[in-house]
Amino acid sequence: MTARSIVVLASYLAAQMLGDIASLKIVAVAGVSMDAGTLVYPLTFTLRDLVHKSLGIRAARMLIITAAGINIVMAVFFWIVSILPGDPLVGPQDAFAAVLSPVWRIVAASIVAEVAAELLDTEVYRVWIKRMGESRQWMRVVASNAVSTPFDSLLFAWLAFGGVYDVAVVWGIVLSNVAVKYAMTVLSIPLIYTVKEAS
Repeated sequence: MTARSIVVLASYLAAQMLGDIASLKIVAVAGVSMDAGTLVYPLTFTLRDLVHKSLGIRAARMLIITAAGINIVMAVFFWIVSILPGDPLVGPQDAFAAVLSPVWRIVAASIVAEVAAELLDTEVYRVWIKRMGESRQWMRVVASNAVSTPFDSLLFAWLAFGGVYDVAVVWGIVLSNVAVKYAMTVLSIPLIYTVKEAS
């Protein structure tokens, strides 16, 4: 395993965790609603493509499942820390629980959507290579992300926020998620050329 592969693996896990934490807040960007995790999470699709390219499909699948496990452990850890009594000598520390105590519906929606969409992305990437060969690498990223991005956005938004927020807000989250993820795909395309093909 090369140093670049290690950096890609670590970056994928970091983007997954940051995306899940930030998804607890709904922000308004350019007049549309989105979960703040959308600002970093879209990188995971291209980073997963890099893992697939450099380490193979088994490594990509293992990474997806490992990330889901880490995100579950993170949520449980934050929950435990949020219910532990604070040191009275320090003073009130309610902000931790207010910010990082998990909203289990969002945690579940994030993990289900991440695993399903990333596995779908992996399969589209695999089929692309099988049918088109190893040329036009940038198209692998575009093709796999074009399918997984709307799937991920629909699944996450409706599992996390359906029935909680107004339907228009949920659709706004879906559409803004898709738009940001597609933009991130375009910006991240050059990354596919930074790693070597798995032997």
